[in-house]
Amino acid sequence: MSSKTMQIAEMVEMLPEQDQNLAFELIKKLVLAWDPDFTKLTATERKELEEAENDPEYINHGDINWD
Repeated sequence: MSSKTMQIAEMVEMLPEQDQNLAFELIKKLVLAWDPDFTKLTATERKELEEAENDPEYINHGDINWD
């Protein structure tokens, strides 16, 4: 978790529960506006995917005959 993410979590933790819920809904709305189908990769996910693709045991989804 990045330091900025931890700072945000710490600040939200200080709020009363009702305001925490409001902050949660705002963040959820921002994330959905950025990626409504949850298909984009974060920088960390992109790095992990690239590392996995370089693994000799990695099998590409497109290389599998699903029929």
